[in-house]
Amino acid sequence: MEELFADFVVIGSGPSGQTGAIQAAKLGKSVLVIEKGEHLGGASLNSGTIPSKSLREAILDMTDFYQRSFYGRTKEAKAVSINELNFRLNKILNNQREELKKQFHKNDIRFLHGLAKFEDPHRVLVLDQEGRILYRVRFEYALIASGSKPRNPKHVPFDDDKVLDSTRLLSIDRVPKTLIVLGGGIVGAEYASFFAALGTEVTVVDKEKHLLPMLDKEMSLLLQKSLGDIGLKMVGNTEFDRIEKTKEGVKLFCKDGRVLSAEMLLYSIGRVGNIDDMGVEKVGIGVDKRGYIPVNSLFQTVAPHIYAVGDVIGTPALAATSFEQGRLAARHAFGGQTHYFSSFYPIGIYTIPEISSCGYTEEQLDELGFHYETGRAYYHEIARNQIVGNDAGLFKILFHAETLEILGIHIIGRGATENIHIGQVAMTFNARIDYFIDQVFNYPTYAEGMRIAALNGYNKIHHRK
Repeated sequence: MEELFADFVVIGSGPSGQTGAIQAAKLGKSVLVIEKGEHLGGASLNSGTIPSKSLREAILDMTDFYQRSFYGRTKEAKAVSINELNFRLNKILNNQREELKKQFHKNDIRFLHGLAKFEDPHRVLVLDQEGRILYRVRFEYALIASGSKPRNPKHVPFDDDKVLDSTRLLSIDRVPKTLIVLGGGIVGAEYASFFAALGTEVTVVDKEKHLLPMLDKEMSLLLQKSLGDIGLKMVGNTEFDRIEKTKEGVKLFCKDGRVLSAEMLLYSIGRVGNIDDMGVEKVGIGVDKRGYIPVNSLFQTVAPHIYAVGDVIGTPALAATSFEQGRLAARHAFGGQTHYFSSFYPIGIYTIPEISSCGYTEEQLDELGFHYETGRAYYHEIARNQIVGNDAGLFKILFHAETLEILGIHIIGRGATENIHIGQVAMTFNARIDYFIDQVFNYPTYAEGMRIAALNGYNKIHHRK
């Protein structure tokens, strides 16, 4: 067993661990990262964000998805093998892993492979898979950035062939002809749309009425309609009772008596903090009822010198927010100039079509009693959309009817996750709706949809006077 010391020990090398480690190194501190996974990058790089988004892009390219739109969706999806998808996916993952190694090397960050387990408030052990102690590391500050994992109930018969979670799904050896997706949240909706684009008959089952109920309702319904156009079926207001594997595949028994069958089933109901066997109880750290580590506004746990960031602390559980949380935690730990984590940020959901939003939804504004107006620009109005493929989509701007302050921006369609940042920046600087109207946008671009939506909303106010 080797004895080591580091100013900053980081448990996990996902987005929050990466930025926390690099920020501490930039402040001149000795940094050591412990990762129990096979590769650097955590779940985000190896089984979550990067694989799923890479898979999405590969599917869009290889199936000629956007070209199909010129044929009114009558052209069938181009057949794509799982080997073709995996070849592209693995190339991207390997490139990303190498880039991360370079960043760690450049910043003199030491990396240890093994399971981190707290021994006392200032020591952590690094164990191999057999539980043997490889290192004992003494630290001044620690950052728990171990991420999350699928919440897999024991009564669900998971395997690597028929009943899958989002991690197992990446290792399937074929594209299924039929698929049940249990759960219509972000992960379920993304993968459901991917396989629907591949030509799989997909059925989503959820206790809510429609997909992604946390979004602006208009966006959720537009997504559901778009996916319905390529064959996806939504079974809402339905809870499952049990799952049984059969010779042909899987049967899902619902509480209302319905029985659904498919070749495979993806279980995507919830995630939980990844802290198994970490020994957090030895330093007084517990978890909340949902299985996440509670922290204060500075990301400190009940042990002030031990911070926790990213998915392990729960919502918002986005790679984008995790990057910033890790950076802020490291700056606070070592006295760097910092600020509180902002509650204002965009959300990107990489379904097909993709969705992104920033600010209030219509439902929230109605509940708060705001006097607001709505501006819309449908994708069929945008020349750029006609050029690259006439796909369904919408720019939606919510703004105060008197002050014209922008209250929320929601986009569904191609380029949504890129174009949302125009609205985000405008809202950050308290711009009014007429800001977009008075600016010249490149033509033809998707971004000009922001101006078209602003004009649409402004004209509603103008013509009422």
